[in-house]
Amino acid sequence: MRPLEFAPQLKRDPLGRATKSVMRKIIVYIATSADGYIARPDGNVDWLNRPRFAGDYGMRAFYRSIDTILWGRKTYEVALEFQKQGIKGAAFDPKVKNYIFSHHPPSSAAPPVEYVTDAIPAFARRLRATPGKDIWMMGGAGLIASFLDENEIDEFVIHVIPTLIGEGIPLIAARHLEVPLQLRSCRRYSDGVVRLHYSVLKPRPRKGRGGNARPNRRLKLAGARK
Repeated sequence: MRPLEFAPQLKRDPLGRATKSVMRKIIVYIATSADGYIARPDGNVDWLNRPRFAGDYGMRAFYRSIDTILWGRKTYEVALEFQKQGIKGAAFDPKVKNYIFSHHPPSSAAPPVEYVTDAIPAFARRLRATPGKDIWMMGGAGLIASFLDENEIDEFVIHVIPTLIGEGIPLIAARHLEVPLQLRSCRRYSDGVVRLHYSVLKPRPRKGRGGNARPNRRLKLAGARK
């Protein structure tokens, strides 16, 4: 491998801004309802069908910044169903690598799809070390939670849709964890959609606890007893 491959390269962040970075980032780029769901209980996302907006919420700029997509098996199957229905934009881009996480993968898969059964830390370490652009964590909720468990999510870009759907699949599958985030930017669109861009703050290992343990901090409220 040529030494120059490890030199800092000019890249674009999820919002299209130029940055210098060596390590590839794993970024959750997603839309949720105003009450925090990414789909209805049956996986339906009909509530995302909105009046045409003059723009794409930064999607094209983000897509240019990635060359790899990570899919959970159920989310991948939803994409396949969209393809069967002939939905525009549902086909896999042959220029992008697609990894599907499944405990029971088929014996073979057609490019650009590849199934993954490896442990997440080892897979993420190899993927980050390979020269390339950033990595889109497509989800769903279970895969996002599993990567968070291993401290392998770097950023969230969440588009909050001004719609309440009452119940459904949450952004992250239920976990007993606390993940501090740092707000990088917030943008409001004319149709009411709000884009929140967060960095995930990495936890510090504590003595006597696993290296992946996250601090359990209590909020200090004004007037509360110490």
